[in-house]
Amino acid sequence: MRQIILDTETTGLEPSQGHRIIEFAGLEMVNRKLTGRHLHLYFHPDRAIDPDAERVHGISLDFLSDKPRFSSTGREVVDFIRDAELIIHNAPFDVGFLNAEFDRIGIAPVTQLCAGVIDTLAMARDQFPGKRNNLDALCDRFDIDRSNRTLHGALIDCELLAEVYLSMTRGQESLAMDIDLDDGPLDLQHGAGFERKPLTVLATGGAELAEHRGYLDDLDKIVKGSCLWRTLESGEGAA
Repeated sequence: MRQIILDTETTGLEPSQGHRIIEFAGLEMVNRKLTGRHLHLYFHPDRAIDPDAERVHGISLDFLSDKPRFSSTGREVVDFIRDAELIIHNAPFDVGFLNAEFDRIGIAPVTQLCAGVIDTLAMARDQFPGKRNNLDALCDRFDIDRSNRTLHGALIDCELLAEVYLSMTRGQESLAMDIDLDDGPLDLQHGAGFERKPLTVLATGGAELAEHRGYLDDLDKIVKGSCLWRTLESGEGAA
């Protein structure tokens, strides 16, 4: 699967108020591995940059004075993200700005152009309810080095977000099986050539049970009641 980790910087918060994209960055990832292919562009917005926005990303109008307009180079963005699944932190923000820029140059919106959008902020809120889930907080949570991130630059954020996304979804790789095909092709439909070995069942020790109960206690505090596991254990969740 081809995915693009994407970030933008803008002149302000609302595309409906005429704010524009001034920086685009995207990193290509195929089958959960960064390919080294990326796209990084700056755009002149033909308007002022809000002071609050400039304090965040550090991009001034003077710096953008010799940069092209989105209307002249924005199709590079279109070609780069076309048919890919996008990975974005706080996706509604960036998608809203991309759609506004695409509309100005007669391009279909992101939902028609791309295979889908993954919002890592929404993912993080599901995984860590009640906690701070901005990019800095997630980097700290997953022990991702962000020492080179002094400003909120789009390309640096993409590199960090790629590591965050892989950390949040790291269990997915375990679904793959290492299969020895020396004896010929495997019939995946009927299981020919694949012999399942008996499963080894290990008894749970007292220390493990105590640790499990402590984990469930923490979950109860988060949900402010009985977590689903406790409900199932008590038989209340049985059909």
